[in-house]
Amino acid sequence: MGDIVVVRHGQTEWSAAGRHTSRTDLDLTPAGERQGRALSRAFMTAGFVAVVSSPRRRALRTAELAGLTVTEVDADVAEWDYGTYEGLTTPEIRAERPDWDLWTDGCPGGETPEQVTIRLDRFLARVRPMLVVGDVAVVSHGHASRALASRWIGESVAFGARLSLDTATLSTLGHEHDLPSIRTWNTTI
Repeated sequence: MGDIVVVRHGQTEWSAAGRHTSRTDLDLTPAGERQGRALSRAFMTAGFVAVVSSPRRRALRTAELAGLTVTEVDADVAEWDYGTYEGLTTPEIRAERPDWDLWTDGCPGGETPEQVTIRLDRFLARVRPMLVVGDVAVVSHGHASRALASRWIGESVAFGARLSLDTATLSTLGHEHDLPSIRTWNTTI
């Protein structure tokens, strides 16, 4: 049984500033470009049956710099839609709504945890048959990747709050005694 190798995109201006970025289609910073190229060392001998990327430029560019050939662009692995919170930092949001928690509240005008669960479960249902053949790489985003890992192991997306994930990192979702597991998490190159 293959693994899902989750690649978080490289740094953008907004990720460096802690701004929630979903639909805003930002380019990588020069540091993010360097991070993407550095990821290529991890894939020099890797073979994937599929490489799935978010449609956002930052994810597609990270895949390109890492030497990954994207076989499918899938909006189901795009970042959580932050709605009216797009571009804001968590402290800015909490200044107006002190008890706000993305993982349980979602975002006004954006996605709820239930909506994110539905799309990530749909994605995992499509990927599972591919894992019989080999490994699948997924190039995605911070919150979406944390939610994906949570759903992989059968937890609610809220479990993702407990998974730190830096830019340009690798994580591996696999199996332990036939049970879905997180094999590695937030690995830097």
